[in-house]
Amino acid sequence: MGKKAVKSTRKFAASGQLKKTIQARRKFRDFKKKAEKRKGGKGKDRNVAEDEGGSEDDEQELDDTSGKFKGMSVDDFLGGGFMQGGSDEEGSESGEDAMSEDEEEDEEGSEFADDDESFADVDDLDDGEAHLMELSKLAEKDPEFYKYLQENDRELLEFNPDDANIEDADVEADEGMEEDKTPVLTKDVLQRWQKALLDVRAAFSILDAWSDCIMSAAHMNEEDQVLAWRVDSSSVYNKLVTTALRYTPLVLEHHCPYRTLPNGKFKSPTQNNKWKTLQKLILSYFHNVLHLMGQISDNDMLRLAFTETAKLVPYITSSRKTVKAYLKTCLSYWSSAEDNVRISAFLSVRRLAGATDEAIVDLVLKNTYLTLVRSCKSTSAHTLPAINLMKNSASELFCADHAASYQHAFGYIRQLAIHLRNSMKTKTKEAYKQVYNWQYVHCVDFWALVIARACDKQALIERGGQESELKALIYPLVQVALGAARLIRNARSFPFHLHIVRSILHLARHTNVYVPLAPYLLPVLTSTLSASSKPKPSTLRPLDFELNIRAPQQYLKTRVYNEGLAEESAFLLAEYLASPPVQGSIGFPEVVVPIVLLLRKAIKGSKSAQGKLSKAKEAGIAKALVDRIEESERWVEQKRKGVAFAPGKMGEVERWEEDLKVEDSPLARYVKVQRKAREKRRKLVEKAREGEDEILSD
Repeated sequence: MGKKAVKSTRKFAASGQLKKTIQARRKFRDFKKKAEKRKGGKGKDRNVAEDEGGSEDDEQELDDTSGKFKGMSVDDFLGGGFMQGGSDEEGSESGEDAMSEDEEEDEEGSEFADDDESFADVDDLDDGEAHLMELSKLAEKDPEFYKYLQENDRELLEFNPDDANIEDADVEADEGMEEDKTPVLTKDVLQRWQKALLDVRAAFSILDAWSDCIMSAAHMNEEDQVLAWRVDSSSVYNKLVTTALRYTPLVLEHHCPYRTLPNGKFKSPTQNNKWKTLQKLILSYFHNVLHLMGQISDNDMLRLAFTETAKLVPYITSSRKTVKAYLKTCLSYWSSAEDNVRISAFLSVRRLAGATDEAIVDLVLKNTYLTLVRSCKSTSAHTLPAINLMKNSASELFCADHAASYQHAFGYIRQLAIHLRNSMKTKTKEAYKQVYNWQYVHCVDFWALVIARACDKQALIERGGQESELKALIYPLVQVALGAARLIRNARSFPFHLHIVRSILHLARHTNVYVPLAPYLLPVLTSTLSASSKPKPSTLRPLDFELNIRAPQQYLKTRVYNEGLAEESAFLLAEYLASPPVQGSIGFPEVVVPIVLLLRKAIKGSKSAQGKLSKAKEAGIAKALVDRIEESERWVEQKRKGVAFAPGKMGEVERWEEDLKVEDSPLARYVKVQRKAREKRRKLVEKAREGEDEILSD
């Protein structure tokens, strides 16, 4: 494995100077080859002969020298005149007088001295000066070749060594000046690019340049990164990002449009002739944008990034790696960002789910559900609004393709049933925790939302009267949810029961399916009226049943907890009885008979208990509910007085129930008033939590 290039080398390569340097050196090398070739073989043979003769002379000189120095002491050797730079013959003389004794030796010495000086001069020259010297001698030695260069390569004859030295100096100083060699992106450059987009030929080049600029902007704060552009101004940075994000989808849609099918799904433009040219460029640009989104902190910029990248989704579905990276980014912001960014991220996820590739749809649905489950581990007043937003948006995603969603819904509801079965068999504290947790509650509520939306009357009309595939999952989901409510029946687990009932009630109301929920609400309400329960006064604040699935130990057998249970269970029972499957039934008067009898008995027992008024509020809540139920009973009896068909005529029964306006019943009006009162109280609590009001009004 080769050695990794250092930072200065990579930046020098990115600056564009490496190519120029290589070209100059190649020209110099080619020139030397041509010059040697033009000299012919004669000079070459002569050089070889001189080399061979020179080797023999050198051996003779070595033998003579060894003979001259034989027998000399160290002092004689150090005092010899050969150290003065003269010839070998001078070294055998006595030193200072050796140069004046023989004129011939002086002439020889001067010739050798001249040669040494000439060699020293050549060694001192750099490549540029040596190249210039050879060019000056070329006109005399080889005029024909010189003429050829004048006609075909005049740039080589006009070689300037100063320019070469300057270029070499720039290369050597590159480590201290890397940033200066990187081109600076300005607003003028961006404006020229925007105008050039009108030209078809220049559009693709501009997209490539944008990809480089986005990469430079995304990696400019990282070490050991070679940047194609340098962005020095924050305004230019913002302009670059917004321009690239907004213009890229327009250019691609114009030159390489994708198809939209009648069912709303899209098909990638793989048949387009320009697709192969654009594919790698788009993927490179997209990955750089994803990296950049991880560094953006401005919510408006993030919204713009998600909105514009969603338009590019049809161009990236061919790359599974890119799809997974984009989905991971979108789900990360969908589960943790501000609400407006969450919505933009979800719209991008929904765009991915619009692909014709079933594998991508399955990938989107699976990861969306798992992200939702991971975000529901803990629920508080601060996280509950975000969780509700995630559940509502994810349910919309699952309702986009009922056939694909059925496979996932069936598997995950079955998983809930397996957890419930293990808890019922084992009956340990750890096993119960597999069911009595926030994730289980939110999962039941989520699938109730999905099925309710898929099987709603409006959805049935949109599908042309065709029933949804998800309707078959109503029964299994209800069985799992009610089984979880029956798992533990004590006062501390009542908040969990109320959460489950609330989810199933939503499902029954939208699907118009009758579910017997009264047996799960009456025990909670009657336990607050029982003669055996003796609530004690407490200074604890009222328990928020929406934020708790298990009552704290200090709330048990307290009046504040008792009153809260009575209010919550009575409201849910009223909502259940006022729902279309119950209130809209022609048999409503008969259905509510056991409920009314049980409540009247509980109220009577609470009033006679020890002659005290400790349960006056709970009894008052139950008494008001019984009165509304009886009024609705009489209202239905009045409506069915003129019925002339028998109970067995189901067609006539269904038509009568469809004509009945449930919202006009006394029980429905009672529920409406209660909802308004609860909503007003909830807003006051939120204001107090946020510190807007210090005192809450009753």
